[in-house]
Amino acid sequence: MTHRLTAIVEREGDGYVALCPEVDVASQGDTVAEARANLTEALTLFFETASAEELDRRLGGEIYVTQVEVAVG
Repeated sequence: MTHRLTAIVEREGDGYVALCPEVDVASQGDTVAEARANLTEALTLFFETASAEELDRRLGGEIYVTQVEVAVG
């Protein structure tokens, strides 16, 4: 079984941080591709080791990813 999950990648200092908000798992890397690959590995390990209760708790909510416009200045 596969899950399609969200990956948010953000520059942080000299590298990148990747976050999956659906299950609150994060990883990092020196490039966007590396951060994404490391997040995939972290998610795989999470799904291999998480209990059914943990999966239900983390996957039970709704996540919305959208953009907003805000006047600045």
